[in-house]
Amino acid sequence: MLLARMANLQAMQEESGESKNYWNWRRLFCFDFVILDKNLHVKKLLFALCISASALSFAQDYSVPAASPRQKVEQQFSMSKISVDYGRPGVKGRKIFGELVPYGQVWRAGANSSTKITFGQSVNFGGKVVPAGTYGLFIVPTEKEWKVILNKDFQQWGAYTYDPKQDVVDVTVPVNKLEDKQEWFEITLNPTGENTGNLVIKWDMVQAEVALKPSNQDAVTKIADKLKEIKKIESDASKAKG
Repeated sequence: MLLARMANLQAMQEESGESKNYWNWRRLFCFDFVILDKNLHVKKLLFALCISASALSFAQDYSVPAASPRQKVEQQFSMSKISVDYGRPGVKGRKIFGELVPYGQVWRAGANSSTKITFGQSVNFGGKVVPAGTYGLFIVPTEKEWKVILNKDFQQWGAYTYDPKQDVVDVTVPVNKLEDKQEWFEITLNPTGENTGNLVIKWDMVQAEVALKPSNQDAVTKIADKLKEIKKIESDASKAKG
């Protein structure tokens, strides 16, 4: 493009008969204009790249709020931990149990992908022994009681591929009325003692609890006593060095 412009200027000089110095000045002006034009394009390109990079960085730091945000809760339990990963739908003015969540049908106990519960040790889940591991948590609600189910398949979406043949245990617990509405579905792990706790599930105006304790309390007590002895020995050794 630059060479074409210079050639045009040469032809214009020959036709006009103007002085050589005048046309040398015109050529220099033409060259500077082309360089300036190119620099403007480069600056625009760099500016666009900066904007794109800033937008990408912003997108990585922020996201659109989820309709049913995911939450993970974890609680020290006996000699290990229990954790629950679940989606939290809101009431949002809807009738929940008996309508949005039909009675007598298996429900994912939350929203989106199935709720996952992980036991770091073998536990007594509402009176039934469950080996350490991760399970899908499902509920079959009725008006007065819920059947709470632990299923081997914890990676499914909702309960659409739920298979009762994969159930590990199920326990039936009473439903209690809440005084205040629980807008967002919630699962909590509440300690009730050194080696006991409750899995508490509540939403809208109802709540249900499953009692948790070690599957072998005697073994846990013996291990705890041994650990206390070891800690005392370590503490005494540390004091002796000091």
